[in-house]
Amino acid sequence: MKIPKALQPLIDDGIIDEVLRPLKSGKEASVYIVRSGTTIRCAKVYKDMGQRSFQQRVTYQEGRQIKGSRQARASAKSTRFGRKEQESAWKNAEVDALYQLAGAGVRVPEPYGYFNGVLVMELITDAEGFSAPGLGDVELTPEQAREYHAFLIGQIVRMLCAGLIHGDLSEYNVLVGPEGPVIIDLPQVVSAAGNNNARVMLIRDVNNISATLGRFAPELLKTRFGEEMWLLFEKGLLLPETVLTGVFVANESAADVAGTLLAIEDAREEALRRQLARDEANQA
Repeated sequence: MKIPKALQPLIDDGIIDEVLRPLKSGKEASVYIVRSGTTIRCAKVYKDMGQRSFQQRVTYQEGRQIKGSRQARASAKSTRFGRKEQESAWKNAEVDALYQLAGAGVRVPEPYGYFNGVLVMELITDAEGFSAPGLGDVELTPEQAREYHAFLIGQIVRMLCAGLIHGDLSEYNVLVGPEGPVIIDLPQVVSAAGNNNARVMLIRDVNNISATLGRFAPELLKTRFGEEMWLLFEKGLLLPETVLTGVFVANESAADVAGTLLAIEDAREEALRRQLARDEANQA
């Protein structure tokens, strides 16, 4: 295949030896299967986004630390340099998160390096060595669904204890390898302590996973793990080994306007994502 322009420097520098084929392409990045020596990996090429996309990212970027005072001041402005710094921070967020979460024991693809806007990382495969399916593409028994749910809730807890929230976790961002689920796609990762919408995003992540696996084990739909873990996190009582119950009694006295608006916008994006998936399936 024709070598993508962004990957040619990696071949020239000996970081990868061959581009085998495209794996997937989305609005944020394109992913390719590559060979490095005798190892098959994947290379994620981040796309440059326009001003409209930056505005959509504001909710996620709140609370992120930007290295250097000049860069931090510029990123707050709509100048060309400021947008460039925002773009750089957005791309680096996933790289930093992968290293941090791997160190915290979260099952994510192993990163091998970040080179000029390209992230080289582990290719998650199935038992036969093919690209692993997404969580929404596998049929599960009720027992498997409960097992995967318990595991993913534990992974979300580990992420939260590391100070991070995925921010866009769903069946589309979890692959199923031979040893179980692997969490992917982290450019929108959220600071748990520094983002005012952190609680809403955490609960949304948890509910998305429960909704997906609840198709096979309906009792999971009644659980409230997100609210429970956030309450413990706020109190400083949440640990990676904390055993959760999934039971939570909500305080209905305070209205969460920001959370409601975010949930509405998320529902719109989810509906669009599902429609695009159906359109792609019909064209296949």
